[in-house]
Amino acid sequence: MRATVIAEHGGPEVLEWREVPEPVPGPGDVLIEVTASAVNRADVMQRQGFYNPPPGDSDYPGLECSGVIIEVGANVPGLAVGDQVCALLGGGGYAERVAVPWEQVMPVPDGVSLEEAAGLPEVACTVWSNVFMAARLRRGETLLVHGGASGIGTMAVQLAKAYGSHVVATVGTHLKGAAVAQLGADEVIVYREQDFAEKVQADVILDIMGAKYLSGNIKALKTGGRLVVIGLQGGAKAELDLRTLLNKRATVHGSTLRSRPADEKGAICRGVVANVWPLISAGAVRPVIHARVPMAEAAEAHRMLDSGEHVGKVLLVR
Repeated sequence: MRATVIAEHGGPEVLEWREVPEPVPGPGDVLIEVTASAVNRADVMQRQGFYNPPPGDSDYPGLECSGVIIEVGANVPGLAVGDQVCALLGGGGYAERVAVPWEQVMPVPDGVSLEEAAGLPEVACTVWSNVFMAARLRRGETLLVHGGASGIGTMAVQLAKAYGSHVVATVGTHLKGAAVAQLGADEVIVYREQDFAEKVQADVILDIMGAKYLSGNIKALKTGGRLVVIGLQGGAKAELDLRTLLNKRATVHGSTLRSRPADEKGAICRGVVANVWPLISAGAVRPVIHARVPMAEAAEAHRMLDSGEHVGKVLLVR
């Protein structure tokens, strides 16, 4: 079997497509012949040496995939050899085959190709678990999405809009802003030109920046607002004036997805299948694909992500 290996920590050039041992599925796993995977910010961080996979998960990058089941463990219910699926992974998606706990395996939604489905699990599970399960976004409320043109951002904009929310997104350029507006964002803020904290009052904020945006996020929250921090691209440490937080009766929720146990990931996946997949099948939400890159050329896909010029997901296809 071949997979993308991180030869050493560094730039995209450290990614090497090479022969590796076959994955060995356990009794609660399925083995998937991978059709496609997708690049996520966590893969970039792992490549740089800042985000190791959880114990027991594959060392190869790749937090999602789509493909066909070729082996089913003895303790796996409801799945069979030949099923076309997509899956949320702890690692190992940049490979020809990957073993994954059955709880994290989902059917391909109607209206989406098997290849396109590779770009759905990570973003759909992240947005559903954080914006809707944790922050409890409701119809008529305002959601502020930072990084609106990212894979997670494009999914958050569409899902929140489909559920009847007012959506505001921050982006880096006017070109990205136009793309996000086409996905349904009611307001777009180019963060290089405007201070979002002076422009928005939000019920829920989905934040990928962390420390750099903390004070601005608290300022932008309405009374009773909920801030969900899912990334640290702007640093990990910041000061917080707790008086503002208390006066607004606001909450700050920190979250990661990769390190959760399989049963928790499974509950999220079931929520996605029940609540997100129907919207995709109906055409209200769609995967946003920036580019398709051969899996053996993962370094080029990482360069695309590093450039910051992408809108949506970069797929790795076989």
